[in-house]
Amino acid sequence: MMRDQQEWGAMSVSVPRARRSRWLAWGLATFFAALHIGAFIVDLVGGTSALGLVDVFGLTIALAFVTVGVLVASRQPRNAIGWIMLGVAVSTGLDNFAFVALVEQRAQGGADAGALVGAAAVFHEYAFLGFAMVPVTFLVLLFPNGHLPSRRWRPIAWSAAGGIGGVLVTGAMVEPLAGYPTLENPFAVDGAVVDALFYPCVLAMYVGIFGSVASVVVRYRRARRVERQQIKWLATAGSILALVLPVDVALSGVLGGAAFVSSTVAVLGLPVAVGIAILRHRLYDVDVVINRALVYGALTAGLAGTYLASVLLLQLLLGAITANNGLAIAGSTLAIAALFQPARRRIQSVVDRRFFRRKYDAARTLERFGAHLREEVDLDALGDELRAVVAETMQPAHVSLWLRAPKVTS
Repeated sequence: MMRDQQEWGAMSVSVPRARRSRWLAWGLATFFAALHIGAFIVDLVGGTSALGLVDVFGLTIALAFVTVGVLVASRQPRNAIGWIMLGVAVSTGLDNFAFVALVEQRAQGGADAGALVGAAAVFHEYAFLGFAMVPVTFLVLLFPNGHLPSRRWRPIAWSAAGGIGGVLVTGAMVEPLAGYPTLENPFAVDGAVVDALFYPCVLAMYVGIFGSVASVVVRYRRARRVERQQIKWLATAGSILALVLPVDVALSGVLGGAAFVSSTVAVLGLPVAVGIAILRHRLYDVDVVINRALVYGALTAGLAGTYLASVLLLQLLLGAITANNGLAIAGSTLAIAALFQPARRRIQSVVDRRFFRRKYDAARTLERFGAHLREEVDLDALGDELRAVVAETMQPAHVSLWLRAPKVTS
């Protein structure tokens, strides 16, 4: 009786706590929406600037963070990942509203802007620390359960927090407002001590970043199967972003804001991967994602190189016949179309054999069993072989085979 009363009391306490967590999560999401809507209305009334492509990309990423943050925080309130994502999203809303309502309106007015506008401009200059540095440190360090791998990683967390906070404080006090020279920085301090503290804070921040990445490696080695699948989702999304972002930065001078379309999609993969990993929706599909990414990434690179080499070679060979390069382009396109399926099958086989050996061996085992099935007539031998195939391919803890007895007709 006493135990039942204690359990009922624990349930009665946990239910209001979960309800409060849900209300808080949805309240932060509503606050995020109000900030962005308010900034849009102020921008529309003031007529200062139109909504650009980069703004659309940023808003899309913020929406992804706030959506996943609400889902995780409302369902797993003790997991800090959801609250971190909500904090990142709200910081984008604060930055957008402060920039539109204060900085953009007052900076173009020509009048004395005041300390509040200068503070908003400083916040806009260093807002990236909230929605860029915090995810790459604490989101990675605490993933996937919202806790540190062990107490030994506390110095990394303190280094990340101190570095980010130190860069924010010392940077705001040292550097002038490069983007807004007409506004006065109310936090500017002319002192050598503050200038000397800026770079150690930057160093501490990078120690937190690289330490957080190292914690994922250590956590993966010690993790069990479910947690390994969760970490795979984050590692896959991070790897895709690390490959796409430098290419987009290199192409930004030629394509402008359109170059960051693929980067936006890659960044969107991070909150999506976090949501799938923590909520465990289609958790084990990550192996398929990794497999397809390896196959089609290698296929795209190989076919692109082959296409360029083919165009150049055909232009050299056909240059004496025709001055138009249309024939070389058409021939190269037909060659690439013919090579697509054979190259994809070949790359798929190499990837399965090299990175997904268990799947490759299982497929080979099933092929051999299918070929032998046509020749086997002994039911007992067939049952033994079937159990062996299942044990080898699926590796269950126990295998049993039941056969229904044939009906006896009188």
